[in-house]
Amino acid sequence: MMEIVDTKDSRAVRNKNNVLELYELMINQKKSEEATAKFLSSAYVQHNPLIPGRFRRAGAVFRQGHAEHARARVVVHKIIAVGDYVWAHVNFLNLFNDDQRIRESPASTFTNWTPTAKAIEHWDALQLVGDPSNSAPWVAPNIPPQTGTACSEPL
Repeated sequence: MMEIVDTKDSRAVRNKNNVLELYELMINQKKSEEATAKFLSSAYVQHNPLIPGRFRRAGAVFRQGHAEHARARVVVHKIIAVGDYVWAHVNFLNLFNDDQRIRESPASTFTNWTPTAKAIEHWDALQLVGDPSNSAPWVAPNIPPQTGTACSEPL
């Protein structure tokens, strides 16, 4: 794993370690409620349409996912921490399906950590990675497209 963090920046070091432990508890050890209570603020917002809602919903979504996909795990490849911002490039394996050939590869960003070391917001950009026979399979075809934003304007 590649890490970029200023070891003299105690907040960055703490927040990087918290993200790594959050992933380990939530995904690899299947302790989603414990991870949610330990690392997510009660004001936490998840900016991902696959995981709607706030603080309490995150733990429940992952608990249900563990029941459906017991082999789910996460591998962190790169992590960058600066102050209250942490960016991570990870592979989720079997988080949304049981096909061993597919890796869900988000770039995740946890930001706005509280003074008590709890995350307030999370963004990710999920890209499914398969092989030539199953590249870019759909996981959430019923998510409505976003409208009225600069991103929806023609180029």
